[in-house]
Amino acid sequence: MSYVLGIDGGGSKTVCILMNGSGKVLGRGEAGASNYQSIGVEAALTSIQCAVNAAVIEGLKLTDTIKIEAICFGLAGVGRSQDNEVVKNIFEELKISQFLPIHWAVSPSNIVICNDALIALVGGIGNDVGIVVAAGTGSIVFGRNSQGVTKRVGGWGYILGDEGSAYKIAVAGMQAALKSYDGREMSTRIIEDLQQHLGLASIEDLIEVIYRRGWGVKEIAALAPIVDNAAAQGDEVANKIINEAVEELVQATSTVVDAIFSLSEFIEVVTTGSVWQSKCKMRERFTASILTNFPAVKVILPRHEPAYGACLLALKKLVGEKEI
Repeated sequence: MSYVLGIDGGGSKTVCILMNGSGKVLGRGEAGASNYQSIGVEAALTSIQCAVNAAVIEGLKLTDTIKIEAICFGLAGVGRSQDNEVVKNIFEELKISQFLPIHWAVSPSNIVICNDALIALVGGIGNDVGIVVAAGTGSIVFGRNSQGVTKRVGGWGYILGDEGSAYKIAVAGMQAALKSYDGREMSTRIIEDLQQHLGLASIEDLIEVIYRRGWGVKEIAALAPIVDNAAAQGDEVANKIINEAVEELVQATSTVVDAIFSLSEFIEVVTTGSVWQSKCKMRERFTASILTNFPAVKVILPRHEPAYGACLLALKKLVGEKEI
C-alpha cells in the first residue's frame, strides 16, 4: 500500500496527516510552529519532524510499514523560488532522520510545496476549485478555477495588508477607543471593555500595554473579540469597525471572482479562521454582501482541515492529474 503525507505548517502550530492511496486517513500529529521565516529553519524542521512522527506512529497501529510515495508541504509564507529550496532541504533532513519509522520512496515529481492558502482551499472545499477566505490573526483570499488559474488577494502582513483580520479589527478598536476618549469619536463601550479586560485604571494606560510590554501581532489580535462583543451588544462604533472589516473581505473576494471566474459560474467560497467565529455575525454579513453581487456563489464552512487538503494534493501527484 502506498501512503502520502500532508503537512500544514503555520505560525502557531504544525499539523501532519498520513493518508493511504485510497484516501483514508490513518494518522494525525500536531507540533509547534513551522514558519521558518519567523522561527528559523532548525526550529521549523523540529516541529515538522515531530508532527510527522506523531502521525506515522498512529498509522503504525494499523499497518507494519509506512512507505511514503508523495508529500505536500503547505507552509505559511511560502511562494518564492528561494522558499522552495529551503523546504526541499527540510525534506532532505526529514529523510535522514533517525526518529522517523518511514520508508521513503518519494520521487522529485511527487513533492508538492505550496502556500498554506492552497491547502486551506483544497481541505475546506474538498477539491482544488473555488475560493478560500482566510481571516484569523492575518488575512488572505485565494482562488483557483477549473483551468488551474489562481488569484491571490491580500496576505501582505500586518503592516502592508491583512485587512479584515483580527489584528486590524483590534487595532481599529483601540484607535476608536482613544479617539472617543479624546472627544473625536462618539461614545463607545470599547473603552470600558478594554480597561476591564486588561486591568487598566484608565484607557490612557493602553500606551504602556501596547508600547512598553513588547506586544506582538498575536497579542494584539487577541483583543479583536472585545470589538466583536461590543458590536454584538449594539455598540455603533464597534459595528462600524466590523462592517468595514467585512467589506474589505467582500472586496477581496469579489476581486478574485472577477479575475478568474465567470459571473454565472457556481463557486464555493470557504471561510476559515477565528474571525468568522464572531458573536456579531460577521460571516452572515459577509455572505449577504457577497450574494448581492454574485448570486451563484455558495459560502460554506470547511469540510476538512488544511492538512487534509495537503494530503489530497500529494495524492493527486501520486495518482496523476485526474480530479481529486
